[in-house]
Amino acid sequence: MRALPIRLAGPILVEPVVHGDERGFFLETFRRSAFAEFGLEEELVQYNHSRSRRGIIRGMHFQPGMGKLIRCVNGRIFDVVVDIRRGSPAFGRWEAFELNDQTHHQLYCPDGFAHGFCVLSEQADVVYGSTIYYDPQAEGGFRYDDPDVGIEWPAGLELIPSARDASAPALSEIAPTLPFEFPAASHA
Repeated sequence: MRALPIRLAGPILVEPVVHGDERGFFLETFRRSAFAEFGLEEELVQYNHSRSRRGIIRGMHFQPGMGKLIRCVNGRIFDVVVDIRRGSPAFGRWEAFELNDQTHHQLYCPDGFAHGFCVLSEQADVVYGSTIYYDPQAEGGFRYDDPDVGIEWPAGLELIPSARDASAPALSEIAPTLPFEFPAASHA
């Protein structure tokens, strides 16, 4: 596996080696030594699996101390990370990647970045490991359609957020209280 070049410093886009033939394929999804070389040295302590239909949008979410390793095991998603580290020269900047069941790319979203995705295929299954346990009391978020952040979600796709995501505050409203400071993220 190898880390692919991206614009933002911190997140890691990983391309696995896929061994395939007419019978199917095999690939490694995680090798601790390889991820340590990419800068991910934290242990993944919890794995989650979500299933969503076309147009469902989840995000933009974060939890202090949490990094996530995300992959789409079935279908296609438009996956987005946003730098939310106070003092970062990239604060509020976003980058997006298509994760799907064909390329098998994975995205590591480090602590200090918000994460969200929308489903491009009829259905998608997303699996992600996290570096700390999920705590609903500690999770935060901001609007997926915040005009100041300006995420360019796929055109022509009707986005369907949860009530919580639709009513989330703008990033500027929560920026002064964010617990992330540049260069506090260990992978900056």
